[in-house]
Amino acid sequence: MKRTKLVQAAVIGMALFSLATLATAQSLVGKTIKVVVTFPAGGVNDLVTRSFTTELGQALGTTVIVENRAGAGGTIATAIVAKAAPDGQTLLFNAAAHTINGSLYQKLSYDPIKDFVGVATVGTSSYQLITSVDLPAKNVAELIAYAKANPGKLNYTTAGVGSASHLSIAYLAGLAGIDLVHVPTKGMAIAANEVVAGRSQMMIFAGGTQYAKEPRVRVMAVTSMKRSKFLPDTPTINESGMPGYDFDTWYGFLAPAGTPRPFVARINAEINRLLKEPVILDRLAKQNLEPLSMSPEQFDQLLRENFKKMAKVVAISGAKID
Repeated sequence: MKRTKLVQAAVIGMALFSLATLATAQSLVGKTIKVVVTFPAGGVNDLVTRSFTTELGQALGTTVIVENRAGAGGTIATAIVAKAAPDGQTLLFNAAAHTINGSLYQKLSYDPIKDFVGVATVGTSSYQLITSVDLPAKNVAELIAYAKANPGKLNYTTAGVGSASHLSIAYLAGLAGIDLVHVPTKGMAIAANEVVAGRSQMMIFAGGTQYAKEPRVRVMAVTSMKRSKFLPDTPTINESGMPGYDFDTWYGFLAPAGTPRPFVARINAEINRLLKEPVILDRLAKQNLEPLSMSPEQFDQLLRENFKKMAKVVAISGAKID
């Protein structure tokens, strides 16, 4: 009897939640949802966000617009959303920089975990360690050995202090115990061109696979724990010389803490549905993203785990921004 009542209560609870979700979604019909993006128009974050906006708006009966608020490693946009009303009309699109910044920046006006709820993940992506072909090392183990034999003589270019291209190599150097010279530049393309020209020995490229066929560079390894489906013949850093190394990124939609759970569930369901659509998968593949579907609860767990993981990365890299 007790079990029957529990089952009945569970069914009633699910029905009420479904009704609440429907009511929340209907309350947004005709309104505008703003997605704040942490980087400029034309970048990966922007392009991935726009991969969903039209179809998402159609599914919800709303207009979904994108607002690019670049600057300070994404903290400007993130702070805006943290302070936004939790009414379901403001979202943040971000990547692992969201959790990295919690340890990298010494002063933030928001808490990356407490002030947000995960809405929906859309994908993951690894980066590539590219080196000049003039560097005698042909794999990660040889690179580490060469760097140890030539301390302070190898440099690496990045998109700037605290960028993924900086933290990923500083993390590698810290784990391997090697001394590399950091040369920050004003952008990813500039940093990569320095490697192509032979003025820099290496960098970790946070972008597409366009250097796979560039004869002046060697795509030595990818940064994730498993090989990228876009570069299946390229080994991971973990398997080719630095066991335990893992540096990749997730991409997803977040909302201010306190956003109604039915709204979060509704958006999550629509994003996960879109992640099965060939046109959406094709758009993600063009940005070298592998699709990732999660429930809001799983995304919240990912945020907490990624925060701890990236705190370790930042600590080992020694990077800090006041």
